[in-house]
Amino acid sequence: MAERSFKAEVQDLRKGAGDTFTGEGILAITKALLENGVGYVGGYQGAPISHLMDVLADAEELLGELGVRFEANANEAAAAAMLAASVHYPIRGAVTFKGPVGVNVASDALANLSSSGVTGGALVILGEDYGEGSSIMQERSHAFAMKSQFWLLDPRPNLPSIVKAVGDGFALSEASNSPVMLTMRIRSCHVTGTFETRDNQRPPLSVREALSNPRSDFNRVVLPPMSYVHEQDKVKNRWPAAEKFIIEHKLNEVFGGEGSVGIVCQGGMYNGVIRALQRLGLADIYGATEVPVYCLNVTYPLISSEFLAFAQNKHSVLVIEEGQPEFIETQLGSFLYRAGSHVRLHGKGMFPMAGEYTGQVMLDGISAFLKAAAPDLLPATVRAPNMDRPAIPDLSKTVPIRPPGFCTGCPERPIFAAMKLVEKELGKHQIAADIGCHLFGSLPPFEIGGATMGYGLGPAANGAFDGGGEKRPIAIIGDGGFWHNGLNSSITNMVFNKSDGVVMVVDNFYSAATGGQDVMSSRADNATKATQNPISKALKGVGVEWVRQIDHTYDVKKMRDTLREALTTDAKGPKVIVASSECMLNKQRREKPLKAAAIKEGRRVEAPRFGVDEEVCTGDHACIRLSGCPSLSLKRLDDPLRDDPVASIDQSCVGCGNCGEVADAAVLCPSFYRADVVHNPSPMEARLARWRARVIGWLQARRSAGRLEFTA
Repeated sequence: MAERSFKAEVQDLRKGAGDTFTGEGILAITKALLENGVGYVGGYQGAPISHLMDVLADAEELLGELGVRFEANANEAAAAAMLAASVHYPIRGAVTFKGPVGVNVASDALANLSSSGVTGGALVILGEDYGEGSSIMQERSHAFAMKSQFWLLDPRPNLPSIVKAVGDGFALSEASNSPVMLTMRIRSCHVTGTFETRDNQRPPLSVREALSNPRSDFNRVVLPPMSYVHEQDKVKNRWPAAEKFIIEHKLNEVFGGEGSVGIVCQGGMYNGVIRALQRLGLADIYGATEVPVYCLNVTYPLISSEFLAFAQNKHSVLVIEEGQPEFIETQLGSFLYRAGSHVRLHGKGMFPMAGEYTGQVMLDGISAFLKAAAPDLLPATVRAPNMDRPAIPDLSKTVPIRPPGFCTGCPERPIFAAMKLVEKELGKHQIAADIGCHLFGSLPPFEIGGATMGYGLGPAANGAFDGGGEKRPIAIIGDGGFWHNGLNSSITNMVFNKSDGVVMVVDNFYSAATGGQDVMSSRADNATKATQNPISKALKGVGVEWVRQIDHTYDVKKMRDTLREALTTDAKGPKVIVASSECMLNKQRREKPLKAAAIKEGRRVEAPRFGVDEEVCTGDHACIRLSGCPSLSLKRLDDPLRDDPVASIDQSCVGCGNCGEVADAAVLCPSFYRADVVHNPSPMEARLARWRARVIGWLQARRSAGRLEFTA
């Protein structure tokens, strides 16, 4: 089950001409695809575009009615390969996945697609995961667009502009026979607003109809000598056609009138630019600006004639390009140099080379530019700021960082507790991690695994250590990564090279880190996808002989013993442990509404809760160091003889039992207890509870009466 259902919002995708659509950016994209006659859609979930796949999955019935083929692809490469349908057929196709890393996975297919060119519109919708909300390394997709000559759209972050960009992307692709990338930044994906809708359009040629009349063109196959022709065609025909379309349809926008200075910005930066100008008193709430702004809704290719026309009669221009290196600034500087222009170009220097351009960064950068190039435009308070203004403290030096961590009750937590216990017994091992929730195990309190090389590449990252040594290397991979790329690139690689390493496959039933989407091994029934395919069966199918299946990861002792066996056995070849327990977040999403409904209906519901006996707890906190659960914290007692705080379990506990299992496996103090909370108890249970309360109360009173007390 996905992190969020869009079934209610999907009904708005049926709106027709003249209606008003209200919603998020990802919903606007889906509606725009339908309005522009898309014939097929695919993709792979990844931040910040994961929810687009969830929307498409929830809208599968509507897509079917319109004759649109939807596929939730195994990875980004499979998604990009779908666009082959647009090479020979005039069918519009769109795929979506995470920005730079997803583009990298799909690079083979995308490079071939760009070389052969397309007949129908081909659109790649990228979640540009950059900035403070990012979940990965800080890179941009711009370099790949330049390398393979994908035209790159970066629309202003409002719903009408995003919707228009989808239609423009398809039309630009068809006009230039080239695929197009549409980047959606983190905030653009979730920006809310309204736009006027149009009727949904059935594709003029569906993929089903295309199958009845197959086409082929040997000239589009990427092999010499055709590939040489493709390269020439890009430069002589496709690029000029793209520039012509961009100019004639005014895909880039100019705001403001004449001025001696100007600003050039990526479309995705426009809101931040206008907000900064508003704060400087140089723009109003409607976007009317005193400083001319050239907004690049198309960041590749850049149009020399447009830019030079904008720069004419200006002595200074500021380029606002988030991220590095400064591709756009360098290209615009080249345009000015070749034209013999004396316009002074500013950019990096006024703005930082790297990092997200937040509101404050944008304000500081534009202020610095205007102070240097046009100080008369600035209000007096900015030209000569109040020096008595209190300085904003540097919170980074006082507020500790808050890295991500496992959720309360996460079934992956006991896996790492078991690994810590084995590490104490057998010593430290070389451990390679992977992309996914389990990567949090590299952080305190576990600190297991210090490197990750890509989704599904955890075991492959240990390739250099798999030649046989005193200790076996350990690799960790999740079920999502296993099916994405791991089975082929990691497991078969180990089998082929006769690796002696150990692999821990963390199977939580979903692609949990991307929002809880189903994968091949998910236990749930899925009407449109094939689930319930065991990972252990796939492992044996590619030649792994030593496989151990654990169906309850909370059994820390079994986890510990199985890992120890894998590290010490005389068996040759890869050793793989499949550690399976359902993602607690998804489990709670499914079970909580059912329990709430049952309680409301008056049915008996039993819920386990755990606690710590304060009298027994020794206060050494080893349980916390081997668990790290957010619900397990510290509590100070009123007892003057107990200086150290004791462990305490708060109300966020979900009753997984990991804390008690860890204490038992590590032979810690037996201070954890379980209590079953009964909702709507039977009459006999209620009477028994009252009787127990009276007996306990009498015993407590008796003990208190005999206790020796000292008063001041």
